[in-house]
Amino acid sequence: MCSSDLFNVGAIVRTAAALGAGPVWLCGSTASPDHPSARKTALGTDRYLDLRAEPDPAAAAGQARAEGLRVVAVELASGAVPLHEAPLDGAVCLAVGNEDRGCSAALLAVADVVAYIPQPGKVGSLNVAAAAAIALAEARRRDWTAG
Repeated sequence: MCSSDLFNVGAIVRTAAALGAGPVWLCGSTASPDHPSARKTALGTDRYLDLRAEPDPAAAAGQARAEGLRVVAVELASGAVPLHEAPLDGAVCLAVGNEDRGCSAALLAVADVVAYIPQPGKVGSLNVAAAAAIALAEARRRDWTAG
C-alpha cells in the first residue's frame, strides 16, 4: 500500500485484518498506521497484521515474490485485465497505489499482473481504500469457493 491519507491507511489496515491478509507492506509516502487518525479508523486491527515498512514499492513487490506471492497491481493502466479475470488464486500480493498517482511505473513494471476494477457507472475511479477492499474481497472469495 502507498497511501498518504490517514483515513485510507486505517481503512485498508482494517479491511486487511478483517479478511485475514498479511503481510502488509507500507510503501513510499504511506502515512503511519500509528497516527491517531489512522488508528481511529483501523480500531486497533493493526495488531492482527504483519506490517512492514519498505520505501520502494518495487522492492516490496520483490520481497513478496521472494516469499512465493504473485504480485497483482490494482490500477487503471494500459494492458490491465479486469479484476474478475486476474489470477487471484493461491498466494497473491495485491498492490494498491497512492490516491492521486496510483501505482508507480516501477511497481507496474515488476508486477506479475496488472488488474483493474470494471466500473460500468459514470465514475471512472475509486477511492484507494474502496479499491483495496474490493480486490481483497475478490481474492478471498476465490479462496472460499475453491474449497
